[in-house]
Order: sequence, then C-alpha cells, then structure tokens
Amino acid sequence: MRDSFAAELQKKARQDERIVLLSGDIGNRMFDGLKDYNEKQFINCGIAEQMMMGTAAGLALSGLKPVVYTIAPFTTYRCFEQIRVDVCYNNAPVIIVGTGAGLSYASLGPTHHSMEDIAILRTLPNMTIFCPSGPKETREGLEAAFEYQNPIYIRLGKKGEPDLYENSNKLKFGESVTLREGHDACIIGTGPVLRQAIEAADKLKFEGLSVRVENFHTVKPLDKIKLDEISTSFAQVFIVEEHGRIGGLFGAIAEQLSIQKNNKIQLHPISAADYFLHKIGDQNFAMDQYGINANAISSAIQNAIGR
Repeated sequence: MRDSFAAELQKKARQDERIVLLSGDIGNRMFDGLKDYNEKQFINCGIAEQMMMGTAAGLALSGLKPVVYTIAPFTTYRCFEQIRVDVCYNNAPVIIVGTGAGLSYASLGPTHHSMEDIAILRTLPNMTIFCPSGPKETREGLEAAFEYQNPIYIRLGKKGEPDLYENSNKLKFGESVTLREGHDACIIGTGPVLRQAIEAADKLKFEGLSVRVENFHTVKPLDKIKLDEISTSFAQVFIVEEHGRIGGLFGAIAEQLSIQKNNKIQLHPISAADYFLHKIGDQNFAMDQYGINANAISSAIQNAIGR
C-alpha cells in the first residue's frame, strides 16, 4: 500500500504542479522521483508535525493541493489541535496520510501503535476517513481525494498487502463494496484486516455457513443505505477492524443503528479491547494478542449462531 501510494502520488504530481508533499522526515527515498522532477513539490518538514499540519492548511487555503505524510500516530495524535483548528475548522482540503496504521509498527512498541486514530478524527466536522484494504483501493482513493474539497484522512498499512478484490466500478467515498455474498451472518470490516475476514468467511463456507463480507472502506461518512439493508437482512453482524473497540468502525455503526427503527440486530466487535498492549512483537503477534484474526472471527460467528 505504501509503495502504491508513493507511485500514484508522483504520477499525479507530474500532472498537477499544485500538488505538494509534506513529509515528517520519512519516505525520502520513496519520493526521489518527485524531488528529481520538481523539488518544490516535496517539503521535508522534519519531526515537527504540528508545524507541518499548519503549513499544509495554509497551502490548501492558498490554492495548492497539500498531502501530509508520516507514520499514523504522529500525523494524528501529535497534531490533533492543528487538524481541528487549522484544517477542519477552515474546511481546508488537506490530504492527511497516516502510514503504518493500526499495529503495522507493533515491533517498535506502543508509541507506534495507532489504535485510536479513527476515533479521535471521526469527531471532527468536515473530516472524511478512508481506510483502503489494498494497493488498488489506495491508488483509487488517492485519485479521488485530489478531486475532493474537504479534509480527508487516508489510513494506510505498511507494505506487502494484497489486493482483496477486482472492482470495475469507480471507488466512491461513502459507498461500501461487497466482497463475499452470504446469508447466515455478515462481517463488516475496514482496511487491510479485511483479508482476515475473507479468510474466516472462506473457512466457514466449508463448514456449511454462508457469510457475507462487506468492505466499509469509508468510516466517515458511513454507507447508511447499505448499513440499513444489512441491518434488516441479518440478525448477527460482526465488525472487524485493526483499531480499538471504542470510537472506530464498531462505534460508528452502533451509533448509526441506535437511531434506526430496527433494533433487533446484534453487533459483535472483533477489535482491540480497552487496554494498552505491553508486549512487543510483530504485527501478527500483536493482532493475536488482541484477538483480531481469522480464527477469532470464525469462532465468534460459530458461537453466535450456534453451530
């Protein structure tokens, strides 16, 4: 995903000199092509994220198309005030990219975990939150973001994530994508963790269970039309995300369903419980510690529907 983002950004920057990348002292070699083409379109702001975000807001309000890029916890937690006041209050069309989101950098410890980023940014008016599942969605989402007139947070993994589907339809923010059809239960997920959801659905298929998998790549705004259809079609819905249980996709869906007339649906979160992880390991290790994996998803579905 990271490499796909870099390639798409540099392609777009060659087509539009208004595009400016602001980096928090990472990815320098990834953007050598951009620097060689036009060094004015690349600004290394160093580890001064608050300044970087304020600068991006000013550039956007001056007619440029700034893209802020650094590791997810540093582009969200560290400069939340600047995102709120400089970017969102002014509805400045800044593209905020958090790479290595979730537990991608788990081996570097809790300072590099970003399990609350969706929750805090979702509270901000004017903010859109887009969590691509793979390289193709990353490219399409970035292309759409350059035509967007509002702030947007693009939540990336790290690298090596596969494409999970081939979609001939053009990606639209706020419109989900069905990855698997099914009728016994439904999984709603966002981001690269959808790979685990698909794996669980495929496993359960061999055990006689038909599980639908829905890709809510946009956490804000939610696809309310699709959510309404799911809530009237399924009694058991499982929300999978590489994020904390509070305030993320699970919270967004629960909030939306609480004001709908249909209250018969039962939601099951497959996400991080409300505690910090104090053990160090790679991403898979960390996700296992939180119970975010295909086995946990399939077990939860089997237990919920009694098979």
